[in-house]
Amino acid sequence: QVQLVESGGGLVQAGGSLRLSCAASGLRFGRYAMGWWRQAPGKDREFVSIIRDSGDATYYADSVKGRFTISRDNAKNTVYLQMNNLRPEDTAVYICGATQDYGLGAYTYGYDYWGQGTQVTVSS
Repeated sequence: QVQLVESGGGLVQAGGSLRLSCAASGLRFGRYAMGWWRQAPGKDREFVSIIRDSGDATYYADSVKGRFTISRDNAKNTVYLQMNNLRPEDTAVYICGATQDYGLGAYTYGYDYWGQGTQVTVSS
């Protein structure tokens, strides 16, 4: 059974930082690209970032470029999202996903598995 479990969310002031983690089990982690998405209340799920299975390529949404950094540790089956200079508009549930196709990483239909998410709240 595949599980993706996010952690690291919380309440932070604008300009602050958080580091999210997503621990994977039940799949061959090193064969999957891993993505981060977010969903705010009443809004569609929004792509944030993706990292290739080998970790040698990444892609970011324009809204987070230069502030967020995605990384992974294949030995620990974990993907991370370092979020700096957070803004109130970053408030959302952050969800990780696993896909076998890095090229489809910005599309929800490209994903094979999803986690449950972790709440990030940024106060002004």
